[in-house]
Amino acid sequence: MTVRLAVFDIDGTLIDSQRHIQAAMADAFSALGHPAPDLLAILSIVGLSLPEAIARLAPEATPDAQASIVQAYKDSFSTRRAETVALPYPGALAALDRLGARGDLLLGVATGKSRRGLDHVFATHGLAGRFVTHQVADDHPSKPHPSMLLAALAETGAEARDAVMIGDTTFDIEMGRAAGLSTIGVTWGYHAPSALTAAGADLMIDSFDALDAALDGLWGR
Repeated sequence: MTVRLAVFDIDGTLIDSQRHIQAAMADAFSALGHPAPDLLAILSIVGLSLPEAIARLAPEATPDAQASIVQAYKDSFSTRRAETVALPYPGALAALDRLGARGDLLLGVATGKSRRGLDHVFATHGLAGRFVTHQVADDHPSKPHPSMLLAALAETGAEARDAVMIGDTTFDIEMGRAAGLSTIGVTWGYHAPSALTAAGADLMIDSFDALDAALDGLWGR
């Protein structure tokens, strides 16, 4: 039987963590005496590994200052997620239940989060065990480098033609294309749908209810 693989981004795709990200970024920049980036700037870097994101938001800062902002962001984000829970998008958990029940499909994650951050999401929302491959920023170059997806293919035995990347940012789409995967963009996340289309998304969906049909359409089921 053909091994098929659907790989999900986390922030902006499965989990709505915008308020945590925005607040933690403001805290981090303020703590180091830098003006906080505006919301559009912050959302533009979601999906990148944190050091790469900070380098883009504060290109004038020294490497040491950027590293300090990274640490301040981590500290603030940890505090804020302990105070309030970032919730899954409507239909996300039900979609994972449906896809997980299919006998022809494996599920994976490729995220700019750290291993610790992903483990917290899994524990908070009962997601442990749903995904057979977990690719995190600790182990790979930042998106859109295809390393995460190439590792996911190697771990599962899936071929690129039988795999899809599902995400909300251009970095997800570019990463998927670079690895030879099909790509599905979601319209409810942090980058504009038009940007995902321009980046080469094969399909766009407006809700998780549309995901099953989108996957079947890609694979001709």
